[in-house]
Amino acid sequence: MAQITQTSLRDGVWTATVDDLEEGAEIAIFLHEETLEYVNVESDGDNYTVSVPIPPQRLSMGVNTFMVMSGDQKIGAFTMIAGDLVADDLRAEVDLLRAELDMLKKAFRRHIRETI
Repeated sequence: MAQITQTSLRDGVWTATVDDLEEGAEIAIFLHEETLEYVNVESDGDNYTVSVPIPPQRLSMGVNTFMVMSGDQKIGAFTMIAGDLVADDLRAEVDLLRAELDMLKKAFRRHIRETI
């Protein structure tokens, strides 16, 4: 079974390495059930390098999940998240972590006072 390792996302081009890809197998990448164009697959001996430009007009607010397929088999996926929703989610997570840290600090201080 093919194994995929994501390597980079630079200048709008996503790149990954695929191991154990069957000879002649084609790779397709889907976003919202539509196939992305210009998927490039190059062999370097044992492994294959897959790259595809991400068309900006295909991205939308929220979560965009790209499915990497070899024939009818899913070999991987990658996700891009965009928009204000992300900032709100991150702020909420940071606030939650701060609250938990404050709770731990109070409990630790109380424990130190009781043991001294």
